[in-house]
Amino acid sequence: MAVEFRLLGEVEVYHDGEPVPIGYAQLRCMLAVLLVEANCTVSVDHIIDRVWGERRLPRNPRAAVQHNITVLRKALADVGFVQIIRRSAGYQLCVDAATVDLHRFAPLLDQARAAQEDEPAAKLFAEALRLWRGEPCAGLDAPWLDSLRVRLAAQRQAALLDLVDIRMRLGEHEALQAELADHVQQQPLDERLAGQYMLALYRGGRQAHALDHYQRLRRDLADQLGIDPGQPIRRLYEQMLNADPTLAAESSRSVVTAPPVSIPRQLPAAPRLFTGRRRELDQLTASNEPGATMAISAIRGVGGIGKTWLALHWAHQHLGSFPDGQLHVDLRGFDPTGRPMSVGTAVRTFLGALGVEPLAVPPEEEAQVGLYRSLLAGKRVLIVLDNARDADQVIPLLPGSSTCTVLITSRNRLTGLVTRHGAHVVDLDALSTVEAWDLLSGHLGADRLAAEPQPAADLLDGCAGLPLALSIVAARAASHPGFPLESLADELRDHAGRLDTLDGGELSTNLRAVLSWSFHALDADAAAVFELLGLVPGPDISVAAVASLAALPDGRTRVLLRRLEDASLVQEHTMGRFRMHNLVRLYAGAEADSGDTDALRRLADFYLHTAFSAEQLLLPLQPPLQLDEPAAGCRPGLLVDQTTALAWFDVEHPNLLAVQRMAADRGWAVSVWQLARIMTTFLYRQGRFRDALTLWRAGQLAADQLGDPVIQTGTHQLLGVTLSELGEYDEALHHLNLAERLGDSPSTAYTQHALGWLWSLKGDNRRALTYAGRALRRYREQDILAGEIRERTVSCWYHALLGEFEDAAAQCRTALAIARHHHHAEDEGLILGIQGFVAFHTGRHAAAVDHFERSVPLLRGVGNAYYEATVLDHLGQARNALGETESACHAWQQALHLYEAQHRTAEADQVGERLGRPRASA
Repeated sequence: MAVEFRLLGEVEVYHDGEPVPIGYAQLRCMLAVLLVEANCTVSVDHIIDRVWGERRLPRNPRAAVQHNITVLRKALADVGFVQIIRRSAGYQLCVDAATVDLHRFAPLLDQARAAQEDEPAAKLFAEALRLWRGEPCAGLDAPWLDSLRVRLAAQRQAALLDLVDIRMRLGEHEALQAELADHVQQQPLDERLAGQYMLALYRGGRQAHALDHYQRLRRDLADQLGIDPGQPIRRLYEQMLNADPTLAAESSRSVVTAPPVSIPRQLPAAPRLFTGRRRELDQLTASNEPGATMAISAIRGVGGIGKTWLALHWAHQHLGSFPDGQLHVDLRGFDPTGRPMSVGTAVRTFLGALGVEPLAVPPEEEAQVGLYRSLLAGKRVLIVLDNARDADQVIPLLPGSSTCTVLITSRNRLTGLVTRHGAHVVDLDALSTVEAWDLLSGHLGADRLAAEPQPAADLLDGCAGLPLALSIVAARAASHPGFPLESLADELRDHAGRLDTLDGGELSTNLRAVLSWSFHALDADAAAVFELLGLVPGPDISVAAVASLAALPDGRTRVLLRRLEDASLVQEHTMGRFRMHNLVRLYAGAEADSGDTDALRRLADFYLHTAFSAEQLLLPLQPPLQLDEPAAGCRPGLLVDQTTALAWFDVEHPNLLAVQRMAADRGWAVSVWQLARIMTTFLYRQGRFRDALTLWRAGQLAADQLGDPVIQTGTHQLLGVTLSELGEYDEALHHLNLAERLGDSPSTAYTQHALGWLWSLKGDNRRALTYAGRALRRYREQDILAGEIRERTVSCWYHALLGEFEDAAAQCRTALAIARHHHHAEDEGLILGIQGFVAFHTGRHAAAVDHFERSVPLLRGVGNAYYEATVLDHLGQARNALGETESACHAWQQALHLYEAQHRTAEADQVGERLGRPRASA
């Protein structure tokens, strides 16, 4: 081959048969690290750890890595089809694996062990062993390389012994005597090797020497290890003493080679009431298709989410794919004792299941792992590693054969397993409502749930789709079949006592205990952030908001959130945004200091000040509020333009509503009122008048607490406007009249505007014009430009609604020029829409289409979806009048979508009728 990388000896590179100089030892060590993980990304931290370990670290390890990578790239520059690529997580050496002796070695062993005949198998083993030229990575000194050498030596030894078995079956016992004698001197305590040597001697007519060697082995084991020989070699000794004729037969090979392999059936029972998870089951099936590499799937999720259930359900569905057995172990990664199972304990458990006698288990862990992998070579076995703590606990338990499949469950991310072994991750979320209902009805019966539908729905809501919680509730209800579900639902409705209700009487069925095992595994900083997240009132949270909540830099906050996500305690459901399962949040809040006023004040100020900057971008001509400085440690977000302001409001408005409720609960009246004031523009443009009403109901209580006439006036004004849009005209007029009586000079103008809008909505556009004129005069007297522009806009609209189209058109021209001069895009879009309305109603349909089409992007750009829907509706009518039926329907479809999103039922019904009518009737 043109390129050859050698690791099974000194680290060397050959190109067209000529050596490629690599340089000093550190470079060769780094090349070895990248070659061992060929075509996988190796993190910079792993490179540092493997090249230098804890000793001799350079002053700047990362800079040293970067420098060495640069030198390596130069050294390999002329070697074809080889590249070192920088990835976000580290570096990846891209190379054909067949050019690396180490990566040819393992597949050759797999092929040899899978061969059906001895002669081809012997050739494959011999080819694999010829790759070895000495100690792997000879001459390099690093702790990681030492452990790699031990693992590879165990694989080589197992291959050597497998080849001996084959050669023995082929009748080469005479030739093997001398070879085995050398091996026995080097490894005098290897019982399998000793058995092979004894058999070679016995078949060569040297029975006395064979028996003497057994006695020597027995003494050495007793002196050095304090143990007796294992059962397989004891049986061989007895057969020789009795001159058992079967020793000369080919069938005797099972007596003297590897320990007998039994077929393990270790899977626990399949879950009785498994439901749902169709997508995840399909993922597991797809990722476990037979291939060139071993299939590894890691099922990840928070405690109680059903990881083990999913693994066992899939395993029992696919038993036929694993005729050579199934291994299972609970690694106790998250256990009340806090002590995960050691790798050695897990391997010895598996060796026992595979039929290895305890006394035949090698004392060294590396040798145990090697034997375990040898026994599984070429076998179709499923290995289920349940409840793993981390990748380091799992990787030694991976078999070496591509014929095996591994299922792992863990609360942690197991990143090393993905990057180094290509594991496929299946993330588990809560059950859907339908799946949760099916699970609960499976426990309690559909009739019992149907008899109390509302309590049953409340039980589902309280369990939030967590299978463990549902099972605990079902067990409690099933133990009292005569009790109404309403009593249990009452307990779950109590947030403070919900975790106490979700207690099945044992540690494994106590939700608080199950979640605590993940919590107590966190470091102190991550645990502190986790507790604070339990106090967050909204449905999710950004990194920036968490940084203010915890008074930490953004970078440190990201690191801690990543740790929480790795532990499945939070989920990054959108880039940079995190959420918690409701019951996990409840647990976090119970662990937190609910009186941590400073943290919540920082959070409230983050939302308040960021929303304020966003509103300033939406309404740049609006006189701003005067806010106090944010609390120490709070760093509000910086928004750069109107687009980012709209996007921020669109994502954060549920959190803003929740923060206002939290502020109200804590008596922070100023923040309550200011949040209502700042959010009104966005909610109004989006047509979210119900949300706006909720805000201003709270705002009114806050204003009454503050007792400031200016604040009270503003509250009545905005309550009046919001109620007007909702058709609550009497209450709206009541609030606007109160505002008129309370209002000072500046706010009176807005009250007049609001009264005009109310009367227009009620159909009295003449009275609306009167109020608009009053408002316009006051705005101009006070030099409030934003108010003047808006009043000119609504005056145009009132004239148009009155059918005074010439006046409307003239005023539109003036208003449009002023709005454009001051770059007031929202009013420009509104005025263009009014011009389209006038043109349509005066028979100029083409002009109407032109006006409407210029209006839509302006309104969309400022986030005014409310009037965008109205303009699209009119655009459809204008296009329809021109005979452009397809274009008309397209505009109406867009309008219908917005009307439905805004719950404007009457308008949506009208558009729906238009879409169903022929053009003539429309």
